[in-house]
Parts: sequence; C-alpha cells; structure tokens
Amino acid sequence: MAIVKSFKGVRPKKELVKKIVSPPYDVLSSEEAREMVKGNPYSFLHIIKPEVDLPVGTDLYDEKVYQKAHDNFYEFIKKGYLFQEKKKAFYIYKQIMGEHVQIGFVAVSSVDDYEKGIIKKHELTREDKEIDRTKHILSLDAQAGPVFLVYKSDKTLDNILSDVSMNEPEYHFSSEDGVEHIFWVVTDDSIIDNIEKEFVKIPYLYVADGHHRSAAATRVRKYKMEANPNHTGDEEYNFFLTVIFPHNQMNIMAYNRVIKDLNGLEEGDFLNRVGEKFDYEITDKKEPSSKNNIMMYLNKKWYKLVPKSGIFDKNDPVESLDVSIIQNNIIDPILGIKNVRKDKRIDFVGGIRGTDYLQSLVDNGEFAVAFSMFPTSMEDLMKVADANKIMPPKSTWFEPKLRSGIVVHLLK
Repeated sequence: MAIVKSFKGVRPKKELVKKIVSPPYDVLSSEEAREMVKGNPYSFLHIIKPEVDLPVGTDLYDEKVYQKAHDNFYEFIKKGYLFQEKKKAFYIYKQIMGEHVQIGFVAVSSVDDYEKGIIKKHELTREDKEIDRTKHILSLDAQAGPVFLVYKSDKTLDNILSDVSMNEPEYHFSSEDGVEHIFWVVTDDSIIDNIEKEFVKIPYLYVADGHHRSAAATRVRKYKMEANPNHTGDEEYNFFLTVIFPHNQMNIMAYNRVIKDLNGLEEGDFLNRVGEKFDYEITDKKEPSSKNNIMMYLNKKWYKLVPKSGIFDKNDPVESLDVSIIQNNIIDPILGIKNVRKDKRIDFVGGIRGTDYLQSLVDNGEFAVAFSMFPTSMEDLMKVADANKIMPPKSTWFEPKLRSGIVVHLLK
C-alpha cells in the first residue's frame, strides 16, 4: 500500500508562473543557467542553481551556494512571488509535448515507503550527489524539485485525473521548449480523501527519475528526526515532493552512447571484434526499429548490430537490456571502459537530441564511435525494480521534463 498525502504547497502567483518555473537543476550546466536567468529575476533557477548569483567559478558545493539558495527562496516569498496554500491540497499536473500527453498527481509520498521498498528504485546513487541534495533541502527547509514516480495504471485513479482536468486550470502556459504545462489545485475534501484511499490500494510506486532526491529525503528525515525529541512520524519531513503518473503515459527516449576512441584498435580490427558477438551490416537507417537491435555510427557509416544467440540471458531483466548488451559485449571488453560512471572516454546523449547530433559528434572528430539504441520500456524498468535489481547508469531518458518551481513542499 502506498501512502500519498496532500500538502500546503508553496507556488507562484498566477501572473508570474511562466517567468518563475524552470527546468530541473540537473539538466542544465551552470553556464546554461546563467544565460537563462539573464533579464529574469523571477526564475526559479535562482533557488535551484543559486551559483548563478555568485562569482563564476564558485565551488558548487560551497556553503555559500546553499546559503544563497535559502536567501533567494525566502526573498521570493517575502516579495510575494511565491505564496503558501491556505489549506492542504493535491495538485494535478498535465504536460503536452507534441502528440504526447501525460497527466499525474502532485503529492507528498512517504519516506517510510521508500525505505521499505514500496517505492521501488532501479538506479544506484552517488553519495556526493545525495549529500548535495540533502544540504539543499536543509538550507531551504523545503523540497524544491519533485521526484518523478509511476504507478501501474489504475482505472479509478485515472478517472479522477480525467474528472479534475475537465475543470478550469490554475495555470496554463508553454515553456521555452514548446511543452504545454497545465496545473489544477484540488482542495475539495471528498476528492482529497478519495485520492488518498485509492493510493492505499496501489501496492508499489516506481522511481522513474529523481533517485538522488529520493535518497536525500531519507537523509533529511533521519537528521530532523534525531533533532526532534517529540518526533511522531506525522511531521512534513517524513514525506517528500513527488509527481505520480500512470505507467502507460510515460515517454521514455533512448539514452545513447558516444566513445572518444577505439581503444587503440584499427577500424577493421574493431569491426572484427564486434562481429564475434553481433551480426552487422551497413544501413541507411539511424535509429533501431525494435529492442535488441543497436545502431552504430563509425567513420561516416551506420551499422545495424544484432546480438548473436547466447551472448546474454533473455530471462534476466537487466542482462537483456540493450544498454547491458552493449556494455557487456562492446564497451567493456572491446573498448576497455569498465566504469561508465567515471571513465572520461564515454559520454551519454539523451534521445531528445536525435541521431543527427550523434553523427555530428563523430564527424567532427570529438568522438570515434556512437551507438543509438531502442528506448528502454516502462515495463522493462518495472521488471528490474520488481526483481530488486539495478539498471546500468544512463538507461532511461524521460521527456518531457517536470518543471521546478511550480509547487514546493515546506518541511516545517
């Protein structure tokens, strides 16, 4: 059973929402964020990328950065850019990107559920990033960026989403990337009660994106619980900000790979090694048409790679992923990259950039070879999580991204 609750959100004034909301902190470099905030004192990047208001070159983990996040957040509230809801609410968040539509619940979810495995994860986290998010949350005494969760589509919950979305929204705007964002505030007690009761019937939730924010929520709860002699378990710090979508609405794109060199191999030798594990042929296509078909770009040619029988376990939810197949049979044994988290010879390119971008990276000499893969499915992600296993790094790229600043969860 999943514990999902309403909360008194802190959100933008209606007339400022488009200026305030921003991309999430982890999809922009500091340089990109500095450029984006030019001429916009309302941008939420002043809170989630506060280094934009500090000298260039400031260490991103310096205490000054977290203090600046705190100062900017409370200045936004003081100036009235942001305000807190008078009563607890659920929120409904709809995004439209081209022909793709997704709509879900904005709520707070239980840290206990995360620790017990009711909220399931599929990625490892890095301690330095956990600590960074923990410090950011503690500096604000608030969670500024939501965790992206998924539930297996449920008719009753889906009907609630449909019914609420028939009403006039609180916000409706398009972001600079052309994505439409539509947002409803649900304060009706009967609907709130119904949502909470229906989520209790949902056995598991799945982290789609935001593993470090989820892990940071557990650190924050531990810190605050130990500092509170009157801890009851009902305090706001026992919950973390989430947006929860039905699984069948998710749009997962490929997370492609580019490698700087062929590990000292000549092109012919490299292809011979690849041919030991894959059947391959030159093709004019750039994107794979199905799972277990991988496209490779090398020396101005695209190749279609098909794994040979027996090189992976089809019944293993992790080993049968294309990202695992390519890692275990090309990137590690042939190209010599064992730790993709640390090796500087590999980079990852979100599918939103397209295969022409991959091709350009190789053609301009920056990289030697690129791999274009079929997107990991939501069903594959849930199989991995259900098996209590971990996906390789950079296995999924979700689009559209959730905007930060549309609503914030205070921990006090």
